[in-house]
Amino acid sequence: MLMPRSLSLLAGGSDVRRGVDLFACPLAAACFFMTVRAWPPGATIKIFLPDNQPTLTAWLPDFIYTGGRFESDLALLSDRAGRITQLTRGYDKLAARVVRLKGRALLPGLVNAHSHAFQRVIRGRTERRSASHDSFWTWREMMYAAATRLAPEDVYDASRMAFLEMAASGITAVGEFHYLHHAPGGARYADENELAKQVVRAAADVGIRIALLRVAYARAGWNAPPDARQARFIERDPEAFLKQTETLKNDLARVAPASDGARREFAAGDAEEARGAWVGVAPHSVRAVPLDYLREVCAFAATHALPVHMHVAEQPAEIAACMEEHGRTPVALLAGEGLLNERFTAVHAVHITPEEARSLAAAHAHVCACPTTERNLGDGIVPADLLLAAGVRVSLGTDSHTQIDLLEDARELEYHLRLQKLERAVLAPETDAATNALPAQTSHEPKDETNSLAARLFDCATTNGAAGIGANGGALEPGRTADFFTVALDDLSIAGAAADDLLPAVVFSLARTAVRDVVVGGRPIVEDGQHRTRDEIIERFTNLQRRLWR
Repeated sequence: MLMPRSLSLLAGGSDVRRGVDLFACPLAAACFFMTVRAWPPGATIKIFLPDNQPTLTAWLPDFIYTGGRFESDLALLSDRAGRITQLTRGYDKLAARVVRLKGRALLPGLVNAHSHAFQRVIRGRTERRSASHDSFWTWREMMYAAATRLAPEDVYDASRMAFLEMAASGITAVGEFHYLHHAPGGARYADENELAKQVVRAAADVGIRIALLRVAYARAGWNAPPDARQARFIERDPEAFLKQTETLKNDLARVAPASDGARREFAAGDAEEARGAWVGVAPHSVRAVPLDYLREVCAFAATHALPVHMHVAEQPAEIAACMEEHGRTPVALLAGEGLLNERFTAVHAVHITPEEARSLAAAHAHVCACPTTERNLGDGIVPADLLLAAGVRVSLGTDSHTQIDLLEDARELEYHLRLQKLERAVLAPETDAATNALPAQTSHEPKDETNSLAARLFDCATTNGAAGIGANGGALEPGRTADFFTVALDDLSIAGAAADDLLPAVVFSLARTAVRDVVVGGRPIVEDGQHRTRDEIIERFTNLQRRLWR
């Protein structure tokens, strides 16, 4: 229950006593921070905490997932900077605030590596036949109908709705593949990163971290005439694209996560991994970006050590066009040009060969699979068996947001292959066959899940995604950001699970109703299943939908 108090704060250097409400809540009170609602939205607020407050918080659930297993009687300690300092059973000997999370298991925050937040507005509006043969290309017509109509504040409201749904499901960081750059019709905003900043503002106000993957989109396709509906996407000049990307990079370098609903600013010397927003580059696809342009974007990313994400081999038509223009498939083109590396993520990679999977692995590149979107669009099945066997790190994304549930994407990565191959446990590591045979006598000792199928899929939703977007989270280890979520052990979907089968229960059966708390940088953004601004976000999004479609 929230208890109102009063406080005078500075926002952007001005007294904003009017319009500021200060709240304290049971969970927040144990975390040496305060929750603030500021007006106007997005105001910069600086909060100075008393020096006599403890510098550590000890989070004590029934179980913590760390090191490939669930441990009991273990506390996670986080400091004021929002980093994990240690996991310990000796928390009672430390000067720390203790947050008891009874009846809950604590897991690292999920990382959504591929999102188009604005597409949340078309959910449910494309599920009908619109042509004799419906496909990605016919679905794209409805997406364009939305993309050409959204004002900056609409982009904010749509993004905030998507990010709220992510937070409520345990997602603490997102890679936003952002290609809305201009006003409808292609006119430039005074700040050419206006729409990108609206998306970042939405993430900050919800409280999740964001890698803003700024999209390079130069043309409708090879030898294709310009498409007026893509006018908001197009930046034909690579120099202009890189200039705006660098400007955005510098602007976002000072944005901190804002789980209290207000953006904070970092000083120049603060740690990169603690920031709430950063930039990557995203050449849209080989059909949308000429090769010379692509080389310049990748060179810029290499100079600045930025993540590079790109739609690769999502559609057979894309591969055919690439063969016609370059005489090579998209993966062969990228590999031959030396553009694949450990910072490169190929999004989708549905239509690839075993040889191409090995090329991705040899370059230490990543693949982001988006199974809920790929099945919705009829794209095909990601050959995750080929990729994992070759050693490619596979992450997950909710993409078009037909559904936002990253653990559903994790299980679909496996389930789609079961349907295709008519067998079970397709992605299970070879060691599973030996170690997971039914025991003669059941043991309830915590089991090392490192080599299990469930752990492999959970890594796709956490550590692999974090590596792909350049986030510091994804695992509960000292030095990483304190980004995590809890699940209620008595939720109908996992009730009765013990330590040794809890991870498979979570990966294959968890319902979103089980997610109770979500913490980013040591600060709760969801408490007992509720986000503080949930009702207001939903109300504004509902009004947006009425304006768009009714």
